[in-house]
Amino acid sequence: MGLFTKLQISGIPTIDWEMTPEYTFGTFESWGGVERIRSKNERTYYFFIDGWEDDPKLCLMERGIKHARVVAEILAPEEMVRECVAQQGKVAMFERTHAINDKLKQWLLKNVVESDDSSLVIPLVDEKEETLKASGLPSAKTHKAGMDAVVLPSEPAELSEEDIVALVKRYSLVDHERNPDGTYEAELVDNEDDLTVTDLRSGLMWQREGVDITSNRGLRKEVSRLNSEHFAGYDDWRVPTLAEALSLMRREKNSKDQYIHACFSAAQPFIFADAVRSPGGYWFVDFKQGRAFWASGTIPGGFGRLCRRKK
Repeated sequence: MGLFTKLQISGIPTIDWEMTPEYTFGTFESWGGVERIRSKNERTYYFFIDGWEDDPKLCLMERGIKHARVVAEILAPEEMVRECVAQQGKVAMFERTHAINDKLKQWLLKNVVESDDSSLVIPLVDEKEETLKASGLPSAKTHKAGMDAVVLPSEPAELSEEDIVALVKRYSLVDHERNPDGTYEAELVDNEDDLTVTDLRSGLMWQREGVDITSNRGLRKEVSRLNSEHFAGYDDWRVPTLAEALSLMRREKNSKDQYIHACFSAAQPFIFADAVRSPGGYWFVDFKQGRAFWASGTIPGGFGRLCRRKK
């Protein structure tokens, strides 16, 4: 298969033609998937359409238990992709991933999966490897703060939609739905450990990568584990409050198509905030869409990026 050879994926990969985006939680994020998946190291691949941009894209997803990574874009005929999206009917405002139809499946089998020609396969950057490169930020050892310090709320909170609107206005935080003209921008410096950066304005140290997709309960366990191991030399890492998580939001997208500085890994597109929603659910910050949103802390779960106050 030219597809997997170009992507440097060894072994005998499995393409699950029945898998769709809405079925992934039950298979990969909950214990209900154990019957189908033999081990945490097993990887399954499926095709889906990313419809978040004006031009929908056909992509290949790599999934495993608590693992998700888009590995390639497939250059399928544009009219065929748009026709498939149109067949999906009306979808929720913040749900723009689609299953493929049989027409696309047959095209993929002929032109990509069973073909030795890999010219239609565009591998995507391994964000974990890219994160380990130089951040492009000034050094924490020599750079002095040039902006006024801001004290952000640091305690867990229960927040309603009205509270979120008031919060982003009060601190001029960027939220592309509620406050797109927010002026807060983190003044980041590189701690030169390949693991963390610090915002001199908020006084917070941040993970450059983060925690893979998990439930709220799983995230708390990961926090405990990282603290017990003294991640980056510290044992006081925690989940950021909503204001703290939003302080990383930027008005312009980076080269990884996210509203956050490019020194951060794109493998955590939306992260848990230490905030529950009134009347129910958990708050997240989505750097792909540039906004705070709420959902269950279990379905679909979320990623994590931990912080600590630098002393």
